[in-house]
Amino acid sequence: MLIKNKVAQAVIVASLSSQGFAVELGDFNGTQFSVGGYLKAEGVFSNPDEGSSTFDGSARQSRVNFTASRTVEDHKIRGFIEADFWDNNTTATDSTYAYRLRHATITVDNLTVGQTWNGQFFANAPFDTEMINLWGLGIGTIAGNGAVVRPDLVVHYATKDFRLTFQDPVYSDASYPDMVAAFTHRTESGHAFNIAVTGRDVDMTPSDTTDNDSKFGAALSLAAKLNFGDTSLSLSGFTGKGAGVYAGWGYLGATGASGVTEVDGQGDLVTLTGFTAGIGHKLSEKVRVNLRYGQVTSDEVSSTLTDDTLKLTLANVIYTYVPGLEFGLELRDQNMPNRPSSAVGTSSRPAGQQVEVMAMYKF
Repeated sequence: MLIKNKVAQAVIVASLSSQGFAVELGDFNGTQFSVGGYLKAEGVFSNPDEGSSTFDGSARQSRVNFTASRTVEDHKIRGFIEADFWDNNTTATDSTYAYRLRHATITVDNLTVGQTWNGQFFANAPFDTEMINLWGLGIGTIAGNGAVVRPDLVVHYATKDFRLTFQDPVYSDASYPDMVAAFTHRTESGHAFNIAVTGRDVDMTPSDTTDNDSKFGAALSLAAKLNFGDTSLSLSGFTGKGAGVYAGWGYLGATGASGVTEVDGQGDLVTLTGFTAGIGHKLSEKVRVNLRYGQVTSDEVSSTLTDDTLKLTLANVIYTYVPGLEFGLELRDQNMPNRPSSAVGTSSRPAGQQVEVMAMYKF
């Protein structure tokens, strides 16, 4: 049964699956309950530019979600919770992983509050090319850093075309929440376009600046998905300041949950510019293929970096054996690492080539 819950559909986007399934548990005292998720086994062959080749396998990306929804006094109320077994992603030898909260949201009509996808994700994910890659939405977008893709607290107000988001700021001493305002236009022929503006308070204390401890950084993001029968074309681009922590790149290269790389050696906010281009094609009812390129550039980088641009090229093929059961193969090549040194196993993203194979059963 196709998932009817819009929140659940958004969660499935992250698995980069074209179809989601859920099991309806029934109606109890006016509340509809359902369970969904997937089991995923994956193996990653890494051939890094430096160091030895490796192979890592895991099933810890598997996840389970529950939905409860009802109508009260003409208001639609929905609760959604999801967890996986990703744990803290830093232990290479341990095969037992803790249950980790991914999403926990309450939705009342057009308002959603809780831990869930940030506004940058929604401004790009529905318009991107399908990927098997788990880490983040994808290099080149303003949402490419998986470390902050689900803030601890997010407030979304969404109408048919407009979404306004306030989210837990990355800078802990920020004077206001990080913000995203986005507008989506969909045509009758199946094309979709999105424009988003982001803004946040950026920590300036790591620099030698004599300015205040923080500055306001803003960025503009554009995304589009054009559908031509069995073929889709995805394009996106962004530019601006204060976007490094969400895009995953900055003055010092790849960035985690810290905003330090937003500031250059002279105490100025760096400007990031990124773009992606991808194409997907449905070869048959069972086979689809995708090709994607993305890059993000900082207008000024540290002298310790060999390149000011992070680039990723990937191609994949996904085979639907039966509805709900898929097998996939993805080839990746990137010029610089974009994961912290603590990353291990199938989540590592070194400079060099990777081959990922996976089997996924969705329910």
